[in-house]
Formats: sequence, structure tokens, C-alpha cells
Amino acid sequence: MPTPNAPPPLTPPRPAARATIADVARQAGVSKATVSRFLNRRDELLTHDIAARVEAAIAMLHYTPSPMAQALKRGRSRLIGLVVADVTNPFSVAVLRGAEKACQEAGYLLMLFNLGNDGAREREAIEALTAYQVEGFILNTLGRDACAGAAAARHGKPVVLVDRRHPGMQADFVSLDNAGAVRLGAAHLVEAGYCEMLFVSEPVQGVSARQERQQAFCAFIEEFRPKATCHTYESTELDHDGLDQALRELRQRAGKQPPAVLSGNAVITLRLAGAIARLGWRLGVDIGLVGFDDTDWAPFVGPGLTTIAQPTDDLGRQAVECLLARLQGATQLPRSILLPGSLRMRGSSQRQKPRSPSKTA
Repeated sequence: MPTPNAPPPLTPPRPAARATIADVARQAGVSKATVSRFLNRRDELLTHDIAARVEAAIAMLHYTPSPMAQALKRGRSRLIGLVVADVTNPFSVAVLRGAEKACQEAGYLLMLFNLGNDGAREREAIEALTAYQVEGFILNTLGRDACAGAAAARHGKPVVLVDRRHPGMQADFVSLDNAGAVRLGAAHLVEAGYCEMLFVSEPVQGVSARQERQQAFCAFIEEFRPKATCHTYESTELDHDGLDQALRELRQRAGKQPPAVLSGNAVITLRLAGAIARLGWRLGVDIGLVGFDDTDWAPFVGPGLTTIAQPTDDLGRQAVECLLARLQGATQLPRSILLPGSLRMRGSSQRQKPRSPSKTA
């Protein structure tokens, strides 16, 4: 029970309501239009006394104008919408960083919508970001919803595509040179002494970047070994047995020589590292591996993973620059900007001799 004559329990103070432009006008004894003139730096239209009263009222009430409201009054939100297929993919995160830095330098903010690999949400993403008055879109999506691009066009917003094309959509496109990058990785494996190779990707249907990489791999195999069959495998998240079997068959085809795998992206590289561990094989000894995307963890898996590094920062920056050019009135035909990858050689692709068993006394 409470002690007699005890002070009443303290109640937390209510948070002060955010001051409005009407509060400032009332405090300064002026109209809201006068406050608006002051906020829009048109104080040359005000007397020194009135400007001082408005400034004092703003300071007293700790008033801060809404950036969105101010932007919309000027007809510009200075917002750019970025839609990505999967924000857990290291590639998407890296491109996001490059785009965000470029936006900040240009005085824009980036709004992100993650599809979670659900292509059916592409139109939903466009509509949601449009509601926030974004001025344009950067799309790194699956590209399976042909109506998504049409939705952006209907709102009169410019679009730049990153990494993945949309069928029939005329827009600026920024991407890795997939054919050149695949050739870079496959040629490195050949130079390292691997003859039998397998390309492993996520499901390629409807995703242009995956299709381009798979096609480039088969074109390389046809050139390297004209009568050889091009072997590829499409890996899904829970199909561990299928991936393990594809690797066993690869090794069987290679005979006495160690085989090699070219991985379609960082997600697949991790799956391959897991499968190789399950099979008890050693990277660089029992099998060679080159993967797309040079992630932070690539140097620390096994003897280090050889990767094809994508210029992700430049991809994000170029996408923003293309979009800003359109917002500033550029009317040239849609451009296709392909940037080269670079090979980061580590132990997974360097053929190492098996260690001889140690002798016991």
C-alpha cells in the first residue's frame, strides 16, 4: 500500500507536438504565407522587423519544415526509387552502396524496395515508390513482369535497368560485360590446367544476366573443345542432393584430371563450397572453382576463392548518372553500358599437388 502523505507517482511527460507553420505564424503575429516566404528564402520581400520576428518564433518553437512538403511545393522530391530482386544478394548490396553515394553527391535520396525474389511484386514496388513521389527508378529486378516497366512509363518516370533486362522495355541499361567476364574466368581455368568444366547457376529462365552467362560459357566450351558437350546445372536453394550429384558426375567425366566449376554468382558459390565440403573434396586439389562476385568472405573460404569481381560501385554510380541525365532532359536513344570484370586469383583455382600421407614411426 502507498505510504501516507507520499508524493504522487511521477507520470512521464507527454511528448510535445511538433510545431507547425501555423504555430510559427501565430507566435510571430504574421500570416502563414509570410512564414512560407521566409522559409523559401524570400525574406527580401519582408521587412527586417518581420523577418526577425519569424526567425525568433522558429527558434522558440524548434520548428523544422518537412523536407518532403518543401520538395513537393517546388515540384521536386529529389527522391530516386531503387528496386532490387534480393537485398541479401551481396551484388545487390554493393550496387546499392554505389548508387547511394552517387545520389548523396547529387543531392538526392535513395528509397529502397526489396522484392525478396518475388517477381510478382515488381508492379507493387513501382506503385509504392510512385506514391512517395520518386522522380525516377533504378531497377535491379528479375525482369519477369513485363507490366512493371509499363507502370513506370505510365507515371512518366524515367527508368534505368541494372544487370537484368526487361523484355521489350526501352531504357538505359547498365551491366557487367557478362560474356567477357565468363570468358575471363573460363580461360583462367584452362590456363590453370583444368579441361572438364561445369557452369552452375540459379534458375536462368527469364533472368537475362543468368542466361547471358550460361550462353557465354557454352560458347567458350564450343570454341575450346569443339566436339565437347557444354555441361551446366541450375541449382535451387534446397536441392543439395542434386548439386552433389552434378559434382560427382563432373568428376567422373574428368577421369584422372581434376575438374573445375564456374559459379554464376555469390549465392551459388556458397552452395558449391558447402557441397564440396560435404563430398570431402579440397578446393584447388580435387576440384577448381571460380565464382562471380568478390565478396568480403571470398579470401577466407578454404585456400581462398578465385572470383570475378564486378565493378559494383561503378554500376550503381553509372545507373544514377544515367537517370539524372534523363531527369535533366536528355532525349538520346537508350544506352547500353557494359563494364568489364576483373579476375582475383586465389587458391581455389590454382592446381595444388595432393599432400602425400605422412609417415608414422
